[in-house]
Amino acid sequence: MNDRADVDRELDCTLEYQSFSLELASPLETAAGTIDSRDGFLVRIVAPTADADEQAVGYGEATPLAGWTESIADCETALERARAAIEDGPAAALEAVDGQGAARHAVTLALGDLRASQEATPLYRHIGRGPMIGRVPVNATIGDGEPTETARAVSEAVERGFNCCKIKVGNRSVEADIERLRRTREAVGPDIELRVDANEAWTYTEAKKALEGLADLGVSILEQPLPAGALEGHAALREREQGAGVAIALDEGLLEHGVDAICEAGAADAVVLKPMALGGIDVARQIAAWVQELEIEPIVTTTIDGVVARTGAVHLAASIPNVPACGLATASLLADDLGRDPVLLEKGAAVVPQAKGLGVEGVWTE
Repeated sequence: MNDRADVDRELDCTLEYQSFSLELASPLETAAGTIDSRDGFLVRIVAPTADADEQAVGYGEATPLAGWTESIADCETALERARAAIEDGPAAALEAVDGQGAARHAVTLALGDLRASQEATPLYRHIGRGPMIGRVPVNATIGDGEPTETARAVSEAVERGFNCCKIKVGNRSVEADIERLRRTREAVGPDIELRVDANEAWTYTEAKKALEGLADLGVSILEQPLPAGALEGHAALREREQGAGVAIALDEGLLEHGVDAICEAGAADAVVLKPMALGGIDVARQIAAWVQELEIEPIVTTTIDGVVARTGAVHLAASIPNVPACGLATASLLADDLGRDPVLLEKGAAVVPQAKGLGVEGVWTE
């Protein structure tokens, strides 16, 4: 915002929020237990415009997830503080949600949507100030299954246009997972990028053994092989893999240690950025810029969020130069949603909305 009138109008913002519950297409097993819905809050920030008959609106989403963010009760408490604090301006609202990742994500996303809309520019250009980006590469995510089932699922994803697939491992022996990947590689050939995600399942010995098989199969990334706390273990695995071709990515480890400690330890070749868990797309964007300077790849994904947060993550990815395939093809995990999805998936890529702001409409219930 560049002129005094715009700043004054921002001081007249109001913040509202309403709860929602979105059923999952199928139950999800997490470390904290099974979940069958995603519950959270839709946030709306409204500001006056120069035209007294119109208002500028920005939307955000807070969808807490156990183990990653604050509880839903703490999230609502933080949003209520922000609702009152915004009378003193956006900075006061942000201070009110500080330390509450999902709540802060919602407020920062709503402010970003509002400001980008006022600039008549897509959100990704507002936060990145870069060129127009039409598409962001995305990966398909393949769950645990028997070798034939896994190979079939990856083959079907390839038929739908995906060039990169992330396969969940760690629920069975290392040997069994390597067999799943071997069958998959035979089915799809050498040109499809395969990644694996162990979700903290392995010991150091198991991960070391797995890496030998993964390298032989041309797997590009091994995500979170060890428990989040095992920073030195991940650094040791990465040192062993120098030149072998399998990159080590940290997801849970980023939330546990922060980017400073990961970089200092040399524990990762890539980091997985979940804006909801990190406290906003602004925080995730800063981390992405920082790690890219250190030749660490930022991979954007979500915590199985509604369309508002998912679209925000797509804009985040579009704002990152040369972003690798990201985990943004997650809409199908929900049985219902907050509104129409403005992001199309075509040939293994998310088509980035070019409307002003987020580009999300019809989500607020009057």
